[in-house]
Amino acid sequence: MIFYDCSTAPSPRRARMFIAEKGLSVETREVDLRNDAHRSPEFLSINPWGTVPVLVTESGQQISENIAIATYLEAAFPEPPLMGQTPEEKGSVAMWNAICEFHAGWAIAEVLRNSSPALKERALPGPVNYTQIPALAERGAKRLGVFYETLETRLQENPWLASGDFTMADITAFVFCDFARIVKMPPPQKNKATQDWFAKTRARPSAAL
Repeated sequence: MIFYDCSTAPSPRRARMFIAEKGLSVETREVDLRNDAHRSPEFLSINPWGTVPVLVTESGQQISENIAIATYLEAAFPEPPLMGQTPEEKGSVAMWNAICEFHAGWAIAEVLRNSSPALKERALPGPVNYTQIPALAERGAKRLGVFYETLETRLQENPWLASGDFTMADITAFVFCDFARIVKMPPPQKNKATQDWFAKTRARPSAAL
């Protein structure tokens, strides 16, 4: 397998952690997003959407999007399970993963991509240019604050986000909470359950990748 990565971006870090938690060793190729390597004809032939991560399987299938990569790896390498074991757990992992993507990941992206001078005309990822909308940055900040309260409430009730075990949903939430420092909005220190969960997730070897 070949993994197309970018060491500074949050999305490929999610897949990187998932691969590490599975105990897999995969050939990695760095894609330099800062110098637009993801918009080159060579990379667009691998992923026309111009985004990372991308996993190329041993048979040559090119899989983009974290949920798709995780689904493939979970099926191909079921141990340890990271997407739930019972029907209820699988549903909970999928639900919380989606919540984190929409209410945390996209909220942070709204702030960053609509306020950073370095991303002018690059308000959305991929090969097409889009103009920044400052109002979306304000909305993203509000959305992220609401997400943090939702996360704190859930973690006061449960040791891990989606079930009694560490799962893909915890990877997604952790990576976005960590990346939120880029917009100067990390999880509030007063949210004790969140801080405890963040610390024990950071202590996992995969979190260092």
